Amino acid sequence: MGIADKAKNAAQDLAGKAKEAIGDATDNERLEAEGKKDQTEASARKAGENVKDAFKN
Repeated sequence: MGIADKAKNAAQDLAGKAKEAIGDATDNERLEAEGKKDQTEASARKAGENVKDAFKN
């Protein structure tokens, strides 16, 4: 996994956590769900990159 990919995934995860927290604080279910979705996508990408890395070595 390249450093740029790691940074992009970390940024998406962080943005998702922020959206979820803001959605929770403001009682905005749509924003909260969007934040959870962003976090899930970042986790899935990270897992996919880890699998690719495992086969490279």
